[in-house]
Amino acid sequence: MTATRPAEFGRVGATPVNNLPVHEAEALTQGGNQALIVLNDQVYNLRITRAGKLILTK
Repeated sequence: MTATRPAEFGRVGATPVNNLPVHEAEALTQGGNQALIVLNDQVYNLRITRAGKLILTK
């Protein structure tokens, strides 16, 4: 399955038109399907599903 990125995102590491940072989910998970994200001492689990969707849970 090949995902397409909206044109305004440009290449990875580039700043899109709306000035939001761009991060590849596969880079966050280091090639796996899960990563932990910490915000204000709370730990969240980011998971890439088999269908290629993202799920973020606390």
